Amino acid sequence: MPATARHILVASEEECLKLKGEIEAGADFAEIAQFNSLCPSRMRGGDLGAFRPGQMVPEFDAVIFSEADLNTVLGPVKTQFGYHLVEILSRW
Repeated sequence: MPATARHILVASEEECLKLKGEIEAGADFAEIAQFNSLCPSRMRGGDLGAFRPGQMVPEFDAVIFSEADLNTVLGPVKTQFGYHLVEILSRW
């Protein structure tokens, strides 16, 4: 079951929570990603494209392929890379 998602990667849980609050208050996810994410995907507004289970680190996969709602900002999700905010765009 592939999915599409976008994310924002930052170094600390505190920064992750701060950015989540900004998005929940109406800030644009893609714009926040572009100016704050440590991942090269920031140039695409955090868009990771389509991927299947097992292509991402386990902690990330666990969120993406869970029963979590689509188009909702999830996180912080801690991985070896840092802290992520994740938005699942589709699963099929």
